[in-house]
Amino acid sequence: MADQERRSGAALRLAMLKQELNPEQLETLRELEMFGWELKFIRHRPFQDVTPVVFDGDRRSFAVIRSDGTLEQNPPMQIRH
Repeated sequence: MADQERRSGAALRLAMLKQELNPEQLETLRELEMFGWELKFIRHRPFQDVTPVVFDGDRRSFAVIRSDGTLEQNPPMQIRH
């Protein structure tokens, strides 16, 4: 039962994150999800567009989805592990 609650919480969190994306970003995310990529978080910086951060299925690399829907695979940001 606890696993089911965690999964439903994760699904709700993901749905809430997706609401912050524009149509171009959503389209790119849907395409990436077919290859095992996942939306992990959205970076919010003052006076700038939101920056969705996605990880590959193996969690070895990450990328950001720009506001125009393009994927930036070598973003100028550090991710803490």
